[in-house]
Amino acid sequence: MREKNYNPRFSREEEPWDTDSWQTGSTEPPKDKGGIMALMLILIIFLCGIITVLGILNVKLFNQLQVKEEVSTSIRFTPEETAPETEPLLQSQETEPTAQTTLPCDEEDISLCIQESPTSPANVPEEQGIPLQEIYQKNIPSVVSITSQGRNGNSTGTGVVLSEKGYIVTNAHVVEDAQSVSIQLTDERIFQASLIGADEISDLAVLFIEAEDLVPAEFGDSAQLRVGDTVTAIGDPLGVEFRGSFTDGIISAINRDVAIDGRTMSLIQTNAALNSGNSGGPLINSYGQVIGINTMKIGAFTDSAGVEGLGFAIPSATVKDVVDQLIDQGYVSGRPTLGITGETLSTFYQHYYRLPAGLYITAVENGSHAANVGIEPGDILLAVDNARIITMDDLNAVLYSHAVGDAVVATIYRGGQQASVELILTENKG
Repeated sequence: MREKNYNPRFSREEEPWDTDSWQTGSTEPPKDKGGIMALMLILIIFLCGIITVLGILNVKLFNQLQVKEEVSTSIRFTPEETAPETEPLLQSQETEPTAQTTLPCDEEDISLCIQESPTSPANVPEEQGIPLQEIYQKNIPSVVSITSQGRNGNSTGTGVVLSEKGYIVTNAHVVEDAQSVSIQLTDERIFQASLIGADEISDLAVLFIEAEDLVPAEFGDSAQLRVGDTVTAIGDPLGVEFRGSFTDGIISAINRDVAIDGRTMSLIQTNAALNSGNSGGPLINSYGQVIGINTMKIGAFTDSAGVEGLGFAIPSATVKDVVDQLIDQGYVSGRPTLGITGETLSTFYQHYYRLPAGLYITAVENGSHAANVGIEPGDILLAVDNARIITMDDLNAVLYSHAVGDAVVATIYRGGQQASVELILTENKG
């Protein structure tokens, strides 16, 4: 019999493997339960999502049922009426639903309700005046659109029919330096116009077109105006795109002296909206009469200050005096002139040709005193009565302070030399 071998280092009590019983475990590694936990978490999230969706659908269904209940109860019955029974109601559904369209508007009705609108009342600007609507209808056939073609492009303005014979009044600056002028009537007819005469001092001009059935405007007396009177204006602000625009305001001042290009004009001041393109259009009183011709030439200095509600018109009394002379003789009597026309000498020509600053003379009127003393095109006008002359406006400013027959001293430059000559002012006949 084979004996057991014991390790001499241990006693029986200390022998770890020599015990009465043995406890053994599984020899496989422990299982990972993380996948099961993730699957259960996904399942819980999915169930929560289903519950949430069902809750939202339940709330929407409840709201729809509540709205239907409110609509069904919005129809009221008068004490004489009784609610229809179920059977007649079912039968009425087969017919056209005309009763619903005739129901009156109700404050609790959720649908859009449009009431019948009455005709707008007449807008009477002043006692015993005529409504603004009638003022416009009365004057719009007499207002025309003006387009001027010049060397530097086109410009637009407004005009007023003077007579059935084809005469039209506008501002002189609207047709200044125009090579051709076209007129468009309110009935869309277009005519080529000829210039009868223009007066720069009053800023008025008369045109003529070969047209029939023109509607002349009714002119009133501007001397009867008072500050505070209601006025209206018709014109083409900013061009023909907005032609026939109608604005209103009051008379802000009468006989307002305004200095323009060296001359003083006595004008009507108004706060009626006027813009570039209204030039030459009518200023109308509360009776539908034209009491002024709007002029926007002075808009340059008002716009530079950003001023609003500051417009000016030429009084009808001035318009009559100037227009009658332009139609009768083509010019306004008593306007002084030197008989020369010129343009500003550019800085480039001054440096390139070594010339002094002044007014380069482009034309000399035959028979004028300037032509008689030998002034020629190409000469440069430096001064008149010691006033420096650079532009035609500078020259006009000096002339407007004189009368026909007055003598002035002009300083002329020619060929590197200056000379002073006395000139007699003659009448400007256009």
